[in-house]
Amino acid sequence: MYNILIVDDHAIVRRGIIQVLKDNHPDYQFIEASNGGEAMQLLREALPEMVLLDIALPGRRGTDILLQIKQEFPKLPVLILSSYPEDQYAVRLIRAGAVGYLNKQSPPEQLIDAIKTVLAGKKYISSTVATLLADNISGKKEVGAAPLHEKLSDREYHVFMQLALGVPLTEIGKEINLSVKTIATYRSRLLEKMGVSSNAELTLYAVKNNLIE
Repeated sequence: MYNILIVDDHAIVRRGIIQVLKDNHPDYQFIEASNGGEAMQLLREALPEMVLLDIALPGRRGTDILLQIKQEFPKLPVLILSSYPEDQYAVRLIRAGAVGYLNKQSPPEQLIDAIKTVLAGKKYISSTVATLLADNISGKKEVGAAPLHEKLSDREYHVFMQLALGVPLTEIGKEINLSVKTIATYRSRLLEKMGVSSNAELTLYAVKNNLIE
């Protein structure tokens, strides 16, 4: 019997995941958390075999929670299940310690296979993520230095991606529980680090580097 912690702030998503998995593996047991604080408390109390973690969480984002999990429970496998496309976050989060990355638009069969693979002690690398990892490695060898966006912190990278997608500062602030003034400060810092002067140039950079379409 396996105990799985599902961390997602939408109850309907958690219940949907549980239903899909229980229909195929009745021996799985589940714990639910809607934010990072709940997740860490349940991890210490229940000691599950794996974590299924969303990125977009209220308060502390999943990227921050992943780092804390790997610090406190370095051997605990964490599989990312997110609405963000693989090419935006997969490589970064796998480097941070995740054992795999799955998009929420993936078919249920893929989720079932991913969970089974992770519980067997292996990493789950889909063909899409495998291509991204290969491109990332080969790109570094050719250029000899990491692209500018890879030098950003996780929080900076997320704000960068949201700005590149045209999300207003107010909406970014609401999502990650920060003031508009703080997000504006992040924006100014990003423009300087990326060597650009506008959101449009951030978008152009993201398109050129295949981070968004």
